[in-house]
Amino acid sequence: MSRPGLLFVSPRFLFPLDEGGKIRTAGILRAMRGGAFDITLASPAPADIGAFAADIAGVADRFFHWPAAPGGGLARVLGVAGRRPASAVSDVSAAGRRVVADLVAKCDVLVADFPHSAVLLPDALPRASVMFTHNVEAEILQRHAAVAGGWRARVWRREAAKMERFERNVLRRFDTVIAVSARDAHALTQRYGLARVARIDTGVDLGFYRFAAPRARAQTLVFSGAMDSRSNIDGIAFLLREVWPHMPAETRMLVVGRNPPAELVAEARGLNWEFTGRVEDIRPHLAQGDVAVIPLRVGSGTRLKAFEAMAMGLPVVSTQLGVEGLGLVPGEHFVAADEAAGFAAAARALLGDYGRRLALAETGRALLEARYGWERIGRQFEEICEEARK
Repeated sequence: MSRPGLLFVSPRFLFPLDEGGKIRTAGILRAMRGGAFDITLASPAPADIGAFAADIAGVADRFFHWPAAPGGGLARVLGVAGRRPASAVSDVSAAGRRVVADLVAKCDVLVADFPHSAVLLPDALPRASVMFTHNVEAEILQRHAAVAGGWRARVWRREAAKMERFERNVLRRFDTVIAVSARDAHALTQRYGLARVARIDTGVDLGFYRFAAPRARAQTLVFSGAMDSRSNIDGIAFLLREVWPHMPAETRMLVVGRNPPAELVAEARGLNWEFTGRVEDIRPHLAQGDVAVIPLRVGSGTRLKAFEAMAMGLPVVSTQLGVEGLGLVPGEHFVAADEAAGFAAAARALLGDYGRRLALAETGRALLEARYGWERIGRQFEEICEEARK
């Protein structure tokens, strides 16, 4: 018997895997490939799509696409003045809607990746429709407004209100909404009154991120994440301006991620800081670190960077928000610190305590191996999609 068809619609091309959302989606699809469903992936694609043929084949049985919109912030700037959230405006594509409409008519289960993908979907959805939310989108914007000032805070609040309306209307169209943590599932249910919210865990590729025991002598803090992400920019600015004055002069800071803002790089000049920019493989750079830091103050969903660091044996110092929804226990799996002086004190203490770093590294890796491999997360996702067909 042929397998039922699952159509997965993404508003962005998944490769290269340089963002948390893309890594999560690809990890789940790769784990589901060859399982209960015949998987069709639909997304925009760049002109050099041929370079990613093997990657695409690893996550889907077939792939349909339309031209990716050119980069740049014009669509977002225009979106700020419109009724839709600016972040959804850039995903609008007439060509994409035509491709997706044809595929929706033939699928058994539709999975939409991120609420933004709703701009690509037909008005009438199939009975088995699933929305995969990586975050509570309106919450991200509200948290940005809370830490911003002046006119920026007003813009964030307006975008948050637009996103809340958009997110509510989109999510209520779907039979099932998938959240990435119990915390997000509760937040979405309470905020939008949704009838069915399922949840999956966050995962990590345990074969890709290999464990190595900490070094005896430690001096390097490391952060990994796309540095054109507003949440990451805010976090690194907080680390630079408020935490770093409390750190010893010999401490080194390594920021691994694409497109760091020029003004932030300039501000760190003269300090023992390095921004790598885009890298092909983050593992050699993470391996230079002795302690991973996650100084995030805004965002939603779950951050894969915590699990990637832990998988490689790096102890983690994080704000509570930085590991929100991951099920980590402060003091057992990571060190929690939200204020600048406390964050610096926690980082200093770990750098100077080999035994503590080793204990956190071993406990963290053991937790990931027991609960958070992508194969297990893929099965969770597959079971939710099978339930949606009933």
